[in-house]
Amino acid sequence: MNSAEPSAPGVRPEQEALFSTAAEHYARFRPGLPGPAVQLLAGALAGRRAPVLLDLGTGTGQVPQALLPAVPRMAHVEAVDVNRAMLVQTRSVLGPLLGGRTLRLVHGSAHGYTAAPGTPAPDLVTCCRSFHWMDRAGVLAMADRVAAPDATVAIMGDGSLWTHPAPWARQLRELIQQHLGTARRAGPADDYTTPVRSYEEDLAASPWSDVAEHRFPVTRTWTPQGVVGYLRTTSFATAGLFPDSSRHDVFERDALTLLTAGPEEDGPLVEQAKFRVLIARHPGGAR
Repeated sequence: MNSAEPSAPGVRPEQEALFSTAAEHYARFRPGLPGPAVQLLAGALAGRRAPVLLDLGTGTGQVPQALLPAVPRMAHVEAVDVNRAMLVQTRSVLGPLLGGRTLRLVHGSAHGYTAAPGTPAPDLVTCCRSFHWMDRAGVLAMADRVAAPDATVAIMGDGSLWTHPAPWARQLRELIQQHLGTARRAGPADDYTTPVRSYEEDLAASPWSDVAEHRFPVTRTWTPQGVVGYLRTTSFATAGLFPDSSRHDVFERDALTLLTAGPEEDGPLVEQAKFRVLIARHPGGAR
């Protein structure tokens, strides 16, 4: 039986609001996981009869969406997010993939996650493109409490178009700054702050200090409409950052003009990215 939590411990109103208008666009326009990364995660579950996945900051469920077909013996998924609208999309995306497997949607903070009574300990704890938003030390301590002794933690991501060095992406960033200011936004009230410590340092200071890094090159060719749809899902250009819908409409028209009428020598809208996966375990394989 699938269920959603009725309450959201530890969720601040601004966290709930940040992506509430973006969930449908997120499901349509956010790139999924590259195949080699999915194979790596599936390999972490090799030999387990009925593995359990705990996906933190699940968004619209991209990690379980990739893993459920790749790991047919997956028995149960716990999907955690601070945004209810995202979890509605998660249910819609994952429902057709479940078969006889079970799904629990948890509305709450990642570090405050608590397993329901009788839930098996997760064998794999994942966090894709969301660890920077979290209480990272708290999340890793929580994972140590709830996961199986020989579980794996996987922290993944590939940056964003804000940091991509291609000329078209740089021009797009400059356009965003013209509309919203030079600082990179992180929602209506905040500017983005780069984490003080690297993820490797976070893991080294945690019980998950046996870490291996994997990098997978990814080439994406975007359409102008796809880029605009992607921007609606970001903390630095989502519609809620603009004073009103008309200003957001003007920005999107400017963005489409830029992306469709750029210098011919710039070529297509190609993104060369590196999808990075940090695989972390307890030293010696178990606590």
